[in-house]
Amino acid sequence: MLSYLQPKSAPQRILIVEDHYLLIYGIKILLSAMPAYEVVGEIVDGLNVYAACQQLNPDVVLLDLGLPGMDGIDVIRQLKRRRPELIIVVVTADASEHRARDALAAGAQAYILKKSSQQILLAGLQTAIAGQVFLDPALNLAHVTSAPNVGGLTNLTTRERQILKLIAEGDRNRDIAEKLSITIKTVETHRLNLMRKLDAHNIADLVNWACRLGIH
Repeated sequence: MLSYLQPKSAPQRILIVEDHYLLIYGIKILLSAMPAYEVVGEIVDGLNVYAACQQLNPDVVLLDLGLPGMDGIDVIRQLKRRRPELIIVVVTADASEHRARDALAAGAQAYILKKSSQQILLAGLQTAIAGQVFLDPALNLAHVTSAPNVGGLTNLTTRERQILKLIAEGDRNRDIAEKLSITIKTVETHRLNLMRKLDAHNIADLVNWACRLGIH
């Protein structure tokens, strides 16, 4: 008698976006023991996430919010705009409810704190893959769903938020132009627009705004 084997589903392809190598290693070790997941790569800079997604074609992105180069919320917006089907699971040290709210509003399916257990990470990953939203139990759901969106009040464009982050990281106009492949004049124009929109009078004011908006 012939027996028929059920075809195995392909493992979920996972891209890790994180700039702490010990955490990357820990997540890879955790997921490597599970046939349902396959880590296809890791990225440490927010500016290179979309290019990595084009090259590696992941199903899931495990994303830190505190990345160099580009704010994590803006990375989520960029990815969801260009690849709406992509599953984004935030893994972050930022326990502020407004950041969780902004991440979910931008298109993340899960928000998990780095201090949480492996079981929480796995539960969030499985929930997101199943098409449902997962919020770390350590966060207050009521605050996440009702907290004001501070970032939305300033009406900054994605490019302006990107440049504000790089300014807060200490980059000069020339550095920013090279990283974003734009002209120095364009950077200067964005900087002036930022100062006008935020009523900022110097670099210190811009850095302070970056901290208030969580863009740092």
